[in-house]
Amino acid sequence: MRRGVVTFLQRSSHHISFRPSTTLKMVQPDSKKTCFRIGTHSGTFHCDEALACFMLRQLPTYKDALLVRSRDPSVLSDCDIVVDVGGVYDPATHRYDHHQRGFAETMSSVSGGKMAFDTKLSSAGLVYHHFGKQVLAEMASDISEDNREIIYRRLYEYFFEEVDAVDNGVNQTEEKPKYHVTTTLAGRVRALNPNWNDEKQDFDGQFAKAMNLVGQELTDRINGMARVWLPAKNLVKQAFEDRFNVHPSGKIIRLSGDGCPWKQHLYDLEEETDTEGSILYVLAKSADSWRVITVGVKGEGFTNRLPLPEKWCGVRDEALSELTGIPQCVFVHASGFIGGNRTMEGALQMASKSLEIQGKV
Repeated sequence: MRRGVVTFLQRSSHHISFRPSTTLKMVQPDSKKTCFRIGTHSGTFHCDEALACFMLRQLPTYKDALLVRSRDPSVLSDCDIVVDVGGVYDPATHRYDHHQRGFAETMSSVSGGKMAFDTKLSSAGLVYHHFGKQVLAEMASDISEDNREIIYRRLYEYFFEEVDAVDNGVNQTEEKPKYHVTTTLAGRVRALNPNWNDEKQDFDGQFAKAMNLVGQELTDRINGMARVWLPAKNLVKQAFEDRFNVHPSGKIIRLSGDGCPWKQHLYDLEEETDTEGSILYVLAKSADSWRVITVGVKGEGFTNRLPLPEKWCGVRDEALSELTGIPQCVFVHASGFIGGNRTMEGALQMASKSLEIQGKV
């Protein structure tokens, strides 16, 4: 076996692929040290240390490292790097725990304010801070350094911060949730732990599966950001700059890419040009029609800047065309966040008429 967990990643110029393993080579406490060792705690495992261990195994230094799962200080002291156990955070000795009394580090504090995120770090966040850029260089080597910097920040905001928050018991909102969310990455990792009433409890074997699970998630996120999200930036910028040619109000943009991820790029462009909140509708092509998509209020979930008219909501096809006076309408969603027309001209008419009806022109 080439490494403790069979090779996770193979790189190509097009994408990052993932090859799973369900085996994990453990080192016995009394075995002679022959290579690098990554230490973490034994027993019940969580998402943060599985992710921390996976990231370390992507680095040249630790690619062949053995994984030691123990809570015995004498065993852990022989490890080259220890995560999520030991009660010490000391980068100089490669100790990355967050459970000790007085630990309150956030991405903001450890980055000197360069990353303005105030969620308390878990072992995943600590390892990401200290090794994340090296991990990205290994996993996305064909992406430019500037783009890796963009991905590094976005990956923390939209992936690692959630892991840190869940592990540290930080609620997403101060309000009482209206429903249960049980399919998070942390929840799926937790479910891999042996059941309390299993006759044989193989924590180490299940931890290998947990590393595979989080590794696949991380790989997919990096692929999505590097190969899908970043390339869309120029398309959105072009549409933003062309907005007054689409509609004289400048409140509608038209995207040329089918399924192009536009939302965060649009928010960034508005912020850069001091035009926050100016774009109300996005026209985007689907398989056989054009969509009128309302722009959401940043950070407010399902709240939109200007939903389509309430009287259109839930109406379809000919009935909708008669109601709006616009040919070839397809639908308007019951909540008004999206509508459709068979032609681009019809979709533009729907967006334009919505602005008129609601006094935005």
